[in-house]
Amino acid sequence: MTSATLASASPARWWRSRTVRRFARHRLAMLGVAMILLLTLACVFGPHLLPYDELYIDLRARFAPPFTGYHIFGTDPLGRDIAARLFNAGRISLLVGFFAMLLSTVIGTVIGVTAGYYGGRVGAVLMRFVDAFLSFPSIFLLLALAAFIKPSPFMITVIIAVTSWMEIARLVEAEVRSLRERDFVLAARMLGLTNRWIMFRELLPNAMGPIIVAATLTVARAILLEAYVSFLGYGIQPPLPSWGNMLNGAQQYLDSAPWLAIVPGIAITVAVTSFNFIGDGLRDALDARSDLN
Repeated sequence: MTSATLASASPARWWRSRTVRRFARHRLAMLGVAMILLLTLACVFGPHLLPYDELYIDLRARFAPPFTGYHIFGTDPLGRDIAARLFNAGRISLLVGFFAMLLSTVIGTVIGVTAGYYGGRVGAVLMRFVDAFLSFPSIFLLLALAAFIKPSPFMITVIIAVTSWMEIARLVEAEVRSLRERDFVLAARMLGLTNRWIMFRELLPNAMGPIIVAATLTVARAILLEAYVSFLGYGIQPPLPSWGNMLNGAQQYLDSAPWLAIVPGIAITVAVTSFNFIGDGLRDALDARSDLN
């Protein structure tokens, strides 16, 4: 079953489709979904269940190890509760990853569909534009942009999206190019439908499978990039917490207080690994040839 078929299924029965059943049988994908749900719930509701907020300072509890009183993950050098900071940082990191994925997917999809459908000079110019962006190492481009722009969650999201759309554009261009000569496209042209209608109402729904998989993996990449940039000091700035700048503040205490780095490190690992598992499950589920036993 293609993604277009899934999208056109009755809303009351979509969960009974073959694609959903294949995804549900993918154990690692379901583990990833469970971990992301658990992590999201912890980040949304966790700060409200803790006795301290992320900015509360208790100098008497500096460097408290995990499970000391109410500090389930311990405290940092200023006596701030690590759990409160972790959950609030998770809100920022997950939102940056999600919205960077949305923006990069929209940019890459529009350019890829346009290049794949028109081909010729239009497609060549657009794909050379993509190649020009790909010629720069994404990390270097990301750091260069972050160094000249005042860092904030919004700007970091935009910068990550601007440096992450090229792979999606190439993927969509190849998929649309393989579909544009199919019978349903020729029939749409004979009916006099506009190019915009054919691109976004006929071709795009049939290319949604690879886009969904790539978008899921882009979330993991965006979370990792945000942590990387913040760790280097060019991303989210203290006192606003993010998983990356929590790691930055912990590097000088690796010997005396290793939990300062272990806790945010585990959170990044769980989030990135879970989204990768979900992406693998979606790739197999959307491939009608896959057989998950």
